[in-house]
Amino acid sequence: MTTRWGIAATGGIAATFAQDLAHVPGAELAFVGSRSADSAADFADRFGAPGSGTHAELLAAGRDGEVDVIYIATPHPQHHDLALAAIEGGTPVLVEKAFTATLAGAQEVVDAARSAQVFCMEAMWTRFQPSTALVRELVAAGDIGDVLLVQANFCAERDYDPTHRLFDLTLGGGSVLDLGVYPISFAQHLLGRPDGVTVTGTTYDNGADASAAFHLSYDDGRAASLVSALTAELPGRATVVGTKGSIELEPPFHHASRVVVRRHGQEAEVVERPATGRGYAHQAIEVQDCLAAGLTESAVMPLSDTLDVQWVLEESLRQLGVEMAEGRVDLG
Repeated sequence: MTTRWGIAATGGIAATFAQDLAHVPGAELAFVGSRSADSAADFADRFGAPGSGTHAELLAAGRDGEVDVIYIATPHPQHHDLALAAIEGGTPVLVEKAFTATLAGAQEVVDAARSAQVFCMEAMWTRFQPSTALVRELVAAGDIGDVLLVQANFCAERDYDPTHRLFDLTLGGGSVLDLGVYPISFAQHLLGRPDGVTVTGTTYDNGADASAAFHLSYDDGRAASLVSALTAELPGRATVVGTKGSIELEPPFHHASRVVVRRHGQEAEVVERPATGRGYAHQAIEVQDCLAAGLTESAVMPLSDTLDVQWVLEESLRQLGVEMAEGRVDLG
């Protein structure tokens, strides 16, 4: 069975996803949509997609049954409008992280998907990496006992340019939505929604956050210590600490290929778990498996988890004094 994919956007992450579809059995890139029909045509030509056009034409292809699922890879504030329009047309969606720019926007998309019984999933590709799957299995098996603490960082050094997507607030700029979503989602996956969030950080002249240190607290004493920044390069290590040992994902943790397991009283065990391709294929396989099974949500990346993460993101931005808003997309 062939799954015909549509892609909304033609940037770097869209290109990586399109490239990795070659590693997904039964996947076909059928249509590319963009604000610019010319940009979409160029992208479609690069990756062999037979169809291309504007975002409105991509959505029409979904409504007309020419596309089975749409991957939304635009800047964060544009996810909301595109996802709602696709869901209204009955087309399943895989929505890049951060899922939306605001918690209210995320709730609206989730409510629409659940009401319409249309598949919707956040594209948190880290959850589907073989290394993360191994961590999940080890924790569930009790190899390190009860999880007490998660530590993770995702930091990159980028030259400040207020017109660039990474720093422009109208495009969801700042470290929290772009980088912080990774360690926050990783911690939430293992610990659940926190009872408290405390964040300190710095901002650029335009108000976008430059760095953030997150402390997620739980009433039973568990915690997560996380960092994101656009001001300095760090390896990107993640450690899960339990009552009987620890698990470390060697950098970069969000697509690690090696996991170090330390069980009390035993030698450290190093396990190789490389990803297929660039690592984006695994989430596409999950989407196709869910669609084949008639599911409207993924058990690995359920929409409830997306909303929990979005709550932490919004609370973090609030404490940093950063205001986000959903953008508007011209849908013809």
